[in-house]
Amino acid sequence: MTERTQMTLALRDRLLEEARKELLDFERRENEFRKKDREERAAELRLPLNNIH
Repeated sequence: MTERTQMTLALRDRLLEEARKELLDFERRENEFRKKDREERAAELRLPLNNIH
């Protein structure tokens, strides 16, 4: 029984680690998208980006 529990925990840990990696990758892509979107909108409105915080 403990061997099966250990296997289940190992699988859960592996899946949890994969989910964390996916989330970090998504957050990185989302931040890049937002930055690009801000730059494009600022260019359309002719706003200086270095004044925006």
